[in-house]
Amino acid sequence: MANCAIVGINWGDEGKGRMVDLIAADYDVVVRYQGGNNAGHTVVNEYGKFALHLLPSGIFRKGVVNVLGNGAVIDPEKLLEEIEETRSKGVPVSPDNLKVSDRAPIVFPYHRDQDVLEEARLADAKYGSTKRGIAPVYGDKYMKKTIMLGELFYPDYLKKRLEGILAWKNLTLKNVYGGKPYSLEEVWDWLMTYGEKIKPYLCDTGAYLRSLDGKKNILFEAQLGVLRDVDFGIYPYTSSSAPLAAYAPIGAGMPGAKLDKVIGVVKAYSTCVGEGPFTAEWFGEDADKLREAGAEYGAATGRPRRVGPMDIVATRYGVIMQGATEVALTKIDILSYMDQIPVCVQYELDGRKTDDFPFPAAIGAAKPVIEYMPGWQCDISGCRSFGELPKAAQEYVDFIEKRIGCPITNISVGAARDAIIRR
Repeated sequence: MANCAIVGINWGDEGKGRMVDLIAADYDVVVRYQGGNNAGHTVVNEYGKFALHLLPSGIFRKGVVNVLGNGAVIDPEKLLEEIEETRSKGVPVSPDNLKVSDRAPIVFPYHRDQDVLEEARLADAKYGSTKRGIAPVYGDKYMKKTIMLGELFYPDYLKKRLEGILAWKNLTLKNVYGGKPYSLEEVWDWLMTYGEKIKPYLCDTGAYLRSLDGKKNILFEAQLGVLRDVDFGIYPYTSSSAPLAAYAPIGAGMPGAKLDKVIGVVKAYSTCVGEGPFTAEWFGEDADKLREAGAEYGAATGRPRRVGPMDIVATRYGVIMQGATEVALTKIDILSYMDQIPVCVQYELDGRKTDDFPFPAAIGAAKPVIEYMPGWQCDISGCRSFGELPKAAQEYVDFIEKRIGCPITNISVGAARDAIIRR
């Protein structure tokens, strides 16, 4: 039996959802171990096209149990909406194949409000939040002022805690932001409306997973990527959780578990949603062409993604920080229109070239050092073996593999589940 994590190497949006959907058939359980409905994992399969925000991407595989771990934060209203939308397309979702940690914090409407108000206060210095309440709820978690989903089973205890937390939160909403305070009655009504419906899915998922460790194949699914990690990313333009593979056992509730394999996912070019330094970024016509070719718009927000060439410096750093044992390279087919393919091979910083990813305060001054490789200028979406790829495409993959120091074992040549080359 084996444990595997599928994680992002760059800024997020690398194609993790399509990789989880692809290999979930080989696993008994798929676990989302951090983040909330700020994720946007795009999956295309026989049921249609989906942008999953909370549901693990193994939900489409018959017999696979999907878990939202204690490291995730859950908006019950949004989770129920996603369950109903997914069911409406013929996908079974029930407590048999979806289990939610009773220790996961609840995202309340006041968290969403605070997120919106803070981004507005920051104005031009905003962090690029998805405004789903994720930063406020994680902040409250470490202030010991969140409600865990399992408290729904203890209504008297829950109501007393909620009353105290709400009094504290209203001070911030009113006195810091000039926002609308919440009454206990309206928050309680919201919680009973959506929380009661989520209760059948709740359990001690940590105990469940620990009972399977070493007996079943468990797949851990991250959202975002290394460069949005709160400790090792481009702080403060990060998420508020840890999308690193090393956090997977903790966020799943099984901290003693070992990872046998870590698959890092990276696009064949660079994309970024939100604010912060992005050294290899393109602008103007080149950016527009690549964005349209790759349909680069955020799955959670619809925002146009910032785009640029493959960034070897950021990708090598991501491989190291994820402890990746192998890499899945996605969307290489998008580059087929280019006659020459640029690659950012180093950064120039303070007049010298470097292979190292800089400290967050320094990276804004970095400039990309670009090398060009020949393009292949033909449709590769039908290729199913490495040997079927044009020579120039093979050379591009080999070049990246050598520079990042990690084997590329999967190459995505299209959005469909089977549009993959497995080396």
